[in-house]
Amino acid sequence: MWRGVEGSDDSAWLERGQVFSALTKLGTANELLLPVDQIKLSLMERMLEWAVSDNREASAATLPQHTENAVRLLHMVQDFLQAEGLVNPALWTEKVLEETVTLMDSLMVWYSAGTQWFQLSQVGLRLLLGFMAQEDPEVSALATAKLNGVLQTKEVSSQDEACYLLGKVEGILRRSIQEQTDDTYSFLVPLLRTLLSKVHRLLYMELHLPQLPDTNGSPSFFEDFQLYCNSPEWRVYLDKYIIPYMKQYEIETFSQGHETMALYWKESYEAFMVSLHKRERERGESKIRFQEQFVEPFSRRSRQENLRYNSMLKQQHSQYSATLRQWKAARRGLVCERGPWAERQQDEMHWRVSSAENFSRMRLKLVRNYNFDSHREASALRDNLGVHHQRVNPESLLLEAVKQVKVSDLEDDILELPEDDPAAANNQAEAEEAGQKEKLVLWEDCELVTVVDVVPGRLELTTQHIYFYDNSQDKEKEEGVGHDFKWPLSQIREVHLRRFNLRRSALEIFLIDQTNYFLNFKKEVRNKVYSRMLLLRSLSVYGTRSPQELLKASGLTQKWVNREISNFDYLMQLNTIAGRTYNNLAQYPVFPWILADYTSEELDLSDPRVFRDLSKPVAVLNERNAKAVREKYESFEDPTGTIDRFHYGTHYSNAAGVMHYLIRVEPFTSLHIQLQSGRFDCADRQFQSIPATWQTLMDNPNDVKELIPEFFYFPEFLENQNGFDLGRLQISKERVNHVILPKWAKSPEDFIYKHRKALESEYVSAHLHEWIDLIFGYKQRGPAAEEALNVFYYCTYEGAVDLDAITDEKERKAVEGMISNFGQTPCQLLKEPHPVRLLQEEVEKRKAQLDSCPLSLFEHLSDLKSFFVEGISNNVPMVKAVVPKNQSHSFITHGSPDTMVTVSQNCLVGTHGWLPYNKNISNYFTFIKDPTVSNTKTQRFLSGPFAPSVEVTTGLFVVSHDGKLLFSGGHWDNSLRVTSLVKGKTVGQHIRHMDIVTCLSTDHCGIHLISGSKDTTCMVWQVLQQGGAPVGLCPKPVQVLYGHTDEVVSVSISTELDMAVSGSRDGTVIIHTVRRGQYMRCLRPPCESSLPLSILHLAVSWEGHLLVHTCLEGKATLKDKNALHLYSVNGKHLCSEPLKEQVTDMCVSGEYVVLGSEQGYLSIRDLYSLSLCAEPIAMRVPVRCVSVTKEQSHILVGLQDGKLIIVAVGKPAEMRSGQITRKLWGSSRRQTQISSGENLYNTQHDHN
Repeated sequence: MWRGVEGSDDSAWLERGQVFSALTKLGTANELLLPVDQIKLSLMERMLEWAVSDNREASAATLPQHTENAVRLLHMVQDFLQAEGLVNPALWTEKVLEETVTLMDSLMVWYSAGTQWFQLSQVGLRLLLGFMAQEDPEVSALATAKLNGVLQTKEVSSQDEACYLLGKVEGILRRSIQEQTDDTYSFLVPLLRTLLSKVHRLLYMELHLPQLPDTNGSPSFFEDFQLYCNSPEWRVYLDKYIIPYMKQYEIETFSQGHETMALYWKESYEAFMVSLHKRERERGESKIRFQEQFVEPFSRRSRQENLRYNSMLKQQHSQYSATLRQWKAARRGLVCERGPWAERQQDEMHWRVSSAENFSRMRLKLVRNYNFDSHREASALRDNLGVHHQRVNPESLLLEAVKQVKVSDLEDDILELPEDDPAAANNQAEAEEAGQKEKLVLWEDCELVTVVDVVPGRLELTTQHIYFYDNSQDKEKEEGVGHDFKWPLSQIREVHLRRFNLRRSALEIFLIDQTNYFLNFKKEVRNKVYSRMLLLRSLSVYGTRSPQELLKASGLTQKWVNREISNFDYLMQLNTIAGRTYNNLAQYPVFPWILADYTSEELDLSDPRVFRDLSKPVAVLNERNAKAVREKYESFEDPTGTIDRFHYGTHYSNAAGVMHYLIRVEPFTSLHIQLQSGRFDCADRQFQSIPATWQTLMDNPNDVKELIPEFFYFPEFLENQNGFDLGRLQISKERVNHVILPKWAKSPEDFIYKHRKALESEYVSAHLHEWIDLIFGYKQRGPAAEEALNVFYYCTYEGAVDLDAITDEKERKAVEGMISNFGQTPCQLLKEPHPVRLLQEEVEKRKAQLDSCPLSLFEHLSDLKSFFVEGISNNVPMVKAVVPKNQSHSFITHGSPDTMVTVSQNCLVGTHGWLPYNKNISNYFTFIKDPTVSNTKTQRFLSGPFAPSVEVTTGLFVVSHDGKLLFSGGHWDNSLRVTSLVKGKTVGQHIRHMDIVTCLSTDHCGIHLISGSKDTTCMVWQVLQQGGAPVGLCPKPVQVLYGHTDEVVSVSISTELDMAVSGSRDGTVIIHTVRRGQYMRCLRPPCESSLPLSILHLAVSWEGHLLVHTCLEGKATLKDKNALHLYSVNGKHLCSEPLKEQVTDMCVSGEYVVLGSEQGYLSIRDLYSLSLCAEPIAMRVPVRCVSVTKEQSHILVGLQDGKLIIVAVGKPAEMRSGQITRKLWGSSRRQTQISSGENLYNTQHDHN
């Protein structure tokens, strides 16, 4: 502090002063070991010592600096003692006195001339007088002796100074006399004598103090003055002359010094605070730098390591789960009934509903349930009648919470998309580049909502794929697979905005193969994900509109009115647009009760009385119920004014209702038990009879349940296939098992078939719009709903409650659960009456007037005619003739012909022009022959010879859906080849089978191809897409399917239903899953003969019906040699039909089967009964291939002699002359020149 600071200027002393300021601040803020004053005093003592030492040892050069420091120090000591010493006398120590006196002596303060030294001498006098006034006799004596010595040698030149000295000394003297401290008085008397002698004349004492004892050598002065100082003369003199001047002198002499020191301390304190703040700032900056350079990198690295470690653990767990799943799957494959280690006693199979949907959004399929639970405990708990469990009504508990968050007005769920997002556009452009590296676009936490559970996870969107990672703890639900998924963006067909728990926070993603996912996000995140997905995928922006606008833009209503789509498909599409989904029981699709007759022996769909009145809600079909409901509505009044009037306290669609209907199939059985607190509901409340359920609706105005889609396509839910113990009825004690069907239904399949027919009937078509008005339309809300007795409890309407307004998490969850179970009304799609459907006759009239609308041949089976085309493959059998169904045309080529592909037995390939709807000519169609097939120089043949043992048939060839690729099997090198029909050359050759490829088939969506081989295996291949068009096959098959013991001769595949079907010469049909390659079941078509049975042809309908053609090998006669067998999608044998001819090709189109035979017949049969729909058409020569065009307007038949027969409706409208010209491809030609199919083919109907 002294020697550490160089110099004696103001800045040096400012730095020293900061030490004292720091001590002061520390003392006020903290409790120190020593008082702050003591610390400061010790510091000053050391400083005085160092100052004395420095002055003593100083050279001539450094002396001025040391002198300056000493002077400043003396001023500081004097100020400190005068300020702090008044409060704390202990500060006036002997050591300070000695060091101060020594320092002043060394500076020769008393004898130096000049103003500075005079002021310093005054400071010295003041210090000495201060020490003299202390109670410590030693300190007082030392100070007195020193002052006495100074006065003896120093001149007192001014009266003011004389008065000051006299006043101060006399004050000390008088105090000692009063306190009777004789010691003090004794050593003060010599000083007083010296002082009086010095100032006697100066103060005119002779004049004013005549009685003053003589100071010059009087032996009794000690005693005399002691008496005199109490005399009036002395007191008057002091009070009148000395004291006033003394005070005046103090003010004038020392006040300036006090102010200077006060300013010094202030500046020191301020400098200290500045430096303190600077240090704190530097410390803060240092801390920040430390954070940036050390802590944050460490934390980042630590987080990365933690993430890496957790990721590694997750990967290990996933790997373990995947390995376990593969082992289980491998074991099941090995020990299943068709496996190499097949167990003699196969485990009983149990099933659950699959999430696979067909293109009508039917969930038809059951899959193996490897975690089956018979729920015996739930049955036992239900039957434990001794324990009474009161059911708490959650609605009453939470009613107040719901009332508080009621919403008066509902805004449309419209998403405003940015008009242009450069970043997204760039991402899209980058993604389209060939070989583009995949980049992450965004990721968000979300929930995957399934019918069973809500799975937490993370969605990642990249430039090429969409990923979902399952973050749930329990990932063993589906054999360790979890719910992770990955799909190319190109597979996304639609994305819809959805609500979940009444919040606008969810998306539903629909893929090309009918897979769909329901994802729930944080409310503010959903739109961001949706916008990015639209921009990356370039999807239609219809989804950004409200459901009302979406329906309008889709054109579905007009299609339904024009009978272009079925009633079922229209209702399903309305449900989808209105936010109904299979993935959420609270928003399950809703379908109407359509029949009122469940007791007749026969169902007459031509009788209007068998149908329900679709213009009324189901609860008020009975007029008595309608009256009760109306009276209840009119009398209802809520005192709080919160609850609006309502007709029904329950709802026509809710989670409990769905589980009520589907209780016999998993996972709904488990969900029902979960809802009922771990037990089955009592048997009398179960869904046990369709007639009884309808009767309950008629009798009870509080039961308003409508139906679910499964009533129109899913017979399995009517059977207790899993053998659950559903209890006994209380009165009859009858056990509840399968659902009791109406009398007119012979089986669950028969009920579904007839119920579906009823849905598509003329009566329902004419009145369905009335029910749509109630559920989705203008009668859903407002005055029209009141008039129609169609008002439900306000909480069921979308947006009626703002759940985000409930701050308590538990309360909000409880309200969500209540509303979820209570039911939710669909989005209102129409605010005006729904248009009426056209009658069938009106539609046919319209079609007859339109040029672009070909007639469906299945609707005019009695009016079919056959036309032939020659010159394609003269006298060489035609083994393939097909018009691919997804041919795209640009705007420029719109209206130009489609491509028809033909393949002859000698591998000659033709690509012809085809227009099916020209009504200006007699045969309605236009065929333009490929000129290359006639010219030997330009003919195109498939490369590579076929194996000698292979018969070239239609099953060896598949044409891609866009007509650009031809896939072929049967080659000598066991390869599956891909030929470009555009380039006319082989573009792919895949050798994976161990023997010759015998059959091929593709799925409806063009995603997968399946091949069968003599090596007894089948392989599922993924079709490579580029820009939405197929360009080849993946080099490695997706699945290799085993199980047959002989050559595979027929295959079929349905990606949407996740089914790969194969038939073999071993007489079995085996069904595997496409996505995982799991063995599902083996079908053995019935056969009474001991001869070997082959499965020569297979076909899968849109609804999953499996049609099998079997043939007895080695049988000489045709009698009972061939048969057709129909199976349900779940492997149930429905019917069989023996055939009189040898089938050569077979295809299924809608509800019809088209067969071609060796005997030269083309026959059309009903898919469900397998009976003939019309007399077979005789083609006179063996049929080699059959196919139906995409409009169901024509059947293409390839014959043994190379002719192409085109079967069409032969009832022309006003037939015009063949000379009429028509503009086609920008040229004008005579119609007769374009159409090669003018010639009518003479056929004979088989009447046998």
